[in-house]
Amino acid sequence: MTKPVIAIYPGTFDPITLGHEDIVRRAARMFDQVVIAVARAHHKKTMFTLDERVDMTRQALADSPNVRVHTFEGLVIDFAQSIGAHTMVRGIRSMTDFDYEFQLAGMNRRLAPHIDSVFLNTLDVHQCISSTLVREVATLGGDVAQFVSPCVLKYMKASASARQ
Repeated sequence: MTKPVIAIYPGTFDPITLGHEDIVRRAARMFDQVVIAVARAHHKKTMFTLDERVDMTRQALADSPNVRVHTFEGLVIDFAQSIGAHTMVRGIRSMTDFDYEFQLAGMNRRLAPHIDSVFLNTLDVHQCISSTLVREVATLGGDVAQFVSPCVLKYMKASASARQ
């Protein structure tokens, strides 16, 4: 029996967007398991707590049986090795993303040569979506329903109500 091929998809997911979900679902068709690695992100000011980001991510991808959600802190490559991941999945929206992700992939390859990086282009309908922009639009009172799942939208509305 062969070992399952585990891919890791790391990020802050503050919040998880439809673009993220698309990348995960496509990766889930390619790999035996996809682990969404939600970064503690102590270096960033997040809108949602780590627990909220994990809960949103689990709810948004509850229909994907081979997807798991975990948290990590420190180097993502160390976490990937600790769970036996063979591949790191990254979503690419633009050439700017590609330049940054290419550098990261090179560094990760030097740190862990046995872990490959796979880049998946986002669908064109998701190219303008980033968690940062979704947070900004929501904070300014805009409607973000077309960018996030209904379960994530509930969290965003609750967060907006709490700020008022």
